[in-house]
Amino acid sequence: MAEQIKLQDIERPNLYRETFPYSEFPRVFFEEEAPAMEVPDKVWITDTTFRDGQQSRPPYTPEQILRIYDFFHEINGGTDLIRQSEFFLYSDRDRKAVELCQERGYDFPEITGWIRAVAGDFKYVTQMGLKETGILTSASDYHIFLKLKKTRAQALEAYLSIVKTALDHGIIPRCHFEDVTRADYDGFVLPFAAELMKLSQEYNSVVKIRLCDTLGFAVPYPNAKLPRSLPKLVAGLRKIGVPAEWIEWHGHNDFHKVEINAAAAWMYGCCAANCSIFGVGERTGNPPLEALVVEHAQLCGTNDKINYQAITEMARFANKELKFNLPMNYPLVGKDFNVTRAGIHADGLLKNEEIYNCFDTNKMLKRPVGVAITDKSGAAGIKHWIEERYEIEIPKHDPHVIAIKDKIDEEYAADRVAAISDDEMIAWAEEVFGENLPALR
Repeated sequence: MAEQIKLQDIERPNLYRETFPYSEFPRVFFEEEAPAMEVPDKVWITDTTFRDGQQSRPPYTPEQILRIYDFFHEINGGTDLIRQSEFFLYSDRDRKAVELCQERGYDFPEITGWIRAVAGDFKYVTQMGLKETGILTSASDYHIFLKLKKTRAQALEAYLSIVKTALDHGIIPRCHFEDVTRADYDGFVLPFAAELMKLSQEYNSVVKIRLCDTLGFAVPYPNAKLPRSLPKLVAGLRKIGVPAEWIEWHGHNDFHKVEINAAAAWMYGCCAANCSIFGVGERTGNPPLEALVVEHAQLCGTNDKINYQAITEMARFANKELKFNLPMNYPLVGKDFNVTRAGIHADGLLKNEEIYNCFDTNKMLKRPVGVAITDKSGAAGIKHWIEERYEIEIPKHDPHVIAIKDKIDEEYAADRVAAISDDEMIAWAEEVFGENLPALR
């Protein structure tokens, strides 16, 4: 089938102006045709923390990269869930980070590279002894015509030349179809993929395709029209014979769909979903690694070998050492992600935590459920709140505790419904304890 697909070499770019008017929000159009779900026998995660994840923040030091890489290995727990991690290779700092991680000798995550579509860049891949590298191969006419100033035929020729160079070096090429969600699917994407499959047969080698949703335009709706329908993007590649194991999804969160799109990619025939820690990546970021680990458990079952609690340790490291300052309500790892603040919810949670806690967060993530202070907390709840946040031990009926309880009772006597905020509690604690109050933990 791949041999029947021909490049459509047009004179002017197809910018899909009806879908992407630019002066308005982009549009989603629908049709009756929808691909069937085709979940691979096994799906996994790949990581771009050290590539895309460094394009929106100061570069990590090699030692920080090593610690994050260790966290990936710890989360894996002997599995290959987080199968690969890609690295920049251009600077001395980049190469030192690769060397430090290589010294660990881990089977997973495998270290891979990322280079431009320039033959001279392969020296970095071979010097580091890598078996696979990503190659930037922009797919949309926005990039081919407007940025590269090429025709489709010229771009295709250049891309295939660099892929051959990789294969000649015995390196697995991973072609990054940049901006695929604005690309002409039948006119360029499928013909390019078909040519790659021909090369894979000629060289008897794996040739991978990474579908890059560069501006976050993808939607998970199977009935949506191309080029925005993620299910159709993946299903079309499968239909022309691209193995599921050779397809990878790389998303961005411009329209708040980054996580559901990654899961949809798995559901429609893509084995690998690319991500970065806590979603940090260029502009709006990539799928959060920790979210995909938990999404994988929901789709494939909780794995006793996988160390889900290491996610919590990684978050603490990111906040303390990398200055991430994750929002308090950030899912799964935020300081208060499992703390309920609504008064009526807190009452239910105290009776049975399953009522308002989505899973056993203490067992799975080493994060005990938390309850914000309300009129139901009593002196015991106030004592617990204080001791949890300050280096101090006090009896339940300490006068300072009773003084704070009186303030809380006054609030609810005035028909308050919401829970007491941490800021209010801190202010009251400072007021009643004065100089005797130690610093916050």
